[in-house]
This record gives sequence, structure tokens and C-alpha cells, in this order.
Amino acid sequence: MTKTAWVFPGQGSQSVGMGADFQDLPGAKYKFKIAEKILGWSVLDICQGDESTLARTLYTQPCLYVVESILVDLLAKKTGLPQLVAGHSLGEYVALYAAKVFDFESGLRLVKKRAELMDSSAGGKMAALMKFDRSQLNAALAETDNVVLANDNSEGQVVISGTPEAVKKIVDKVKAKRIMSLNVSGAFHSPLMYEASAQFLRVLDSVSFNDAKVPVISNVQPTPAFGKEELKQRLAQQMTGSVRWREIMLQFTQAEITHIIEVGPGKALRGLLKRTCREINLRGVDTLEQLNTLEQFYSKGLVLSS
Repeated sequence: MTKTAWVFPGQGSQSVGMGADFQDLPGAKYKFKIAEKILGWSVLDICQGDESTLARTLYTQPCLYVVESILVDLLAKKTGLPQLVAGHSLGEYVALYAAKVFDFESGLRLVKKRAELMDSSAGGKMAALMKFDRSQLNAALAETDNVVLANDNSEGQVVISGTPEAVKKIVDKVKAKRIMSLNVSGAFHSPLMYEASAQFLRVLDSVSFNDAKVPVISNVQPTPAFGKEELKQRLAQQMTGSVRWREIMLQFTQAEITHIIEVGPGKALRGLLKRTCREINLRGVDTLEQLNTLEQFYSKGLVLSS
């Protein structure tokens, strides 16, 4: 029996030109127009502009939400809804839209506020560690204030977040094959985002949620949930909580998912899934051509990464 999950990438997966492939479709045109009214700027213009502007948090997050939401509409029309959805950080908002927890406009208003708050945050630092000793990292984090595990992406890849001084202490203590500083101003997914989170919650409180049509796995609580109050509470914790993607991936196997579609630009989530969920068929969708070849994906039963 085929069981499908959709996953949605977050900040860092954006690429110049995304969304252009379906900009002339009536449904997409409508959403781009609505987005421009809400945001005060054109998603298509930003997506087809220069890379540095698109990479700014203020623009990246709304652009990804709009483009991925349009892909959700196209995909749902072609295949119907999946059996499970999950998104990485910003991608969780698209997962909630896909599960019909809120409408497109409500989700975009939340993402707009989130992006503004995160873009204006300062004084923090984030660093990615690849191929490290997890027990050594856990011990170092336990001994160091003002730094946390922000993204637990896989067994061999994590992101830490905190003050610059605290992040440096961890980097100096823990041996890793590769350590990379992230180009962000704030300590995202850490308690240092508390003030921004408090401002965001005032906007979140004003948005009505519905029970999910398909179960959603949240970043801060990686178990499937349907209930509107639970999903809203989980989202309320996301800005200061860790992205527990490693545990989310294990849920796909537990739920006996056979196919996973990464809905959005890039291959970041498939790269992580390929190493963790080896028995699950993988596919990415961010163009009309990829949408039109989904039948081949389901019929062949092969692990695909195109």
C-alpha cells in the first residue's frame, strides 16, 4: 500500500528564479497578487532579482511560503492530500497550510511577522557541525550557558545557536569534520529569541486554526497531531524551540510511509532523508515538469532525487 508524506524545506533552500515556472497559471497569479497586497512587495520580483536580497530573512521566508503553498495547490489537485506532512522550520507553516489548518492569507501574515522579527534580531550566532561526536557535543552544551542545539537535522548534522561567545566555546570544544558559521544575525530556535517570540504570539493568537485534514508532525514535538489547539501551541513554541528533524524522519518509518515528496526548491531534506530513511522512495517537486512526472515516481518504486 502506498503511503505518502510531503515535506517542506525552510530558509536556506531558496533559489533565484523559483516560482517562475508556474507564474502564469491562474491559481498562482491570484496568490502572487494577494501576497503583494499583504507584503507590500512582489514575491516574483524578489525571486527573480539578486541572490543577496532573496537571502535576507525578511524576504526569504515569505517567498518560500508563497512558492511552496502554490506548489501544494498544484500537487493536491494532481494527487490529492498525502497521509502525513512536516516542514523544516519555516516549512512547518506550509505543512499547516497543506493540512488546511489555516488559509493562505492567514499563514502569510504569520510568516510576514515572523520574518520581520527574525530579520531585526541581533546579537546571536548560529553554526552548523557535520560529522561530530554527539556525546561530546551534548556534554559541551550542558556545560555552557547561552547556547543550545537549534536544529537536530540528522545523526551527522546539527546547528547550534546562542551568543557569539557561547557558540565559539562549543566550536572550540567539539571536534567535527566540518564547522560552518551561518549567515544570520540572530540566535534562531533558541531562548534568546524570547522577546521576538512574545511579539509573534500576539499575532498568532489572532489567527483561527482548524483541525488538520491530515496529521502534521511539528518541529518541537515530532509526533503526528490533528487538533487545532495542540498544533497552535506547538507552533507557538517553534521560534525558541529546537527543530527536531532527526526524530521527525524516524516518524516516517514508524508510520510506514512509502513515498516522500519534498515540495519546494533544493534537495536539502532529501539529502537528510536519503541517509535516514533508506527504504522510502524520495522525489522533489518545484517545477511543472516534475509535477507531470509523478506517475512515473509512484509506478517505478525507485528512490529518486531529481
